[in-house]
Amino acid sequence: MLLVILSTLNFIINILWFIIIVSAIFSWLYAFNVINTRNQFVNQVGSALYRLTEPLYRPIRRFMPNLGGVDLSPLVVLVILFFLQQVIAYIARTYG
Repeated sequence: MLLVILSTLNFIINILWFIIIVSAIFSWLYAFNVINTRNQFVNQVGSALYRLTEPLYRPIRRFMPNLGGVDLSPLVVLVILFFLQQVIAYIARTYG
């Protein structure tokens, strides 16, 4: 039962990892005006990515210093997710 729970948590972390990477790439494309910002589909995708990632970024942005236009909160979240995956793998090896 423990392995099922740990595998599910690992799967959710993998999905979050993918969403964060896609969100970062989308924000770069949006910032450099590569994609059409007036397209309704593009706005819906951007809004969905923002709503999915902002709850993860918001607590980290409170502690991060202002670096101008550079937002390092996605990188910090990815490092935290990597750490959690390592903890899950250790628990799975030890108790599974």
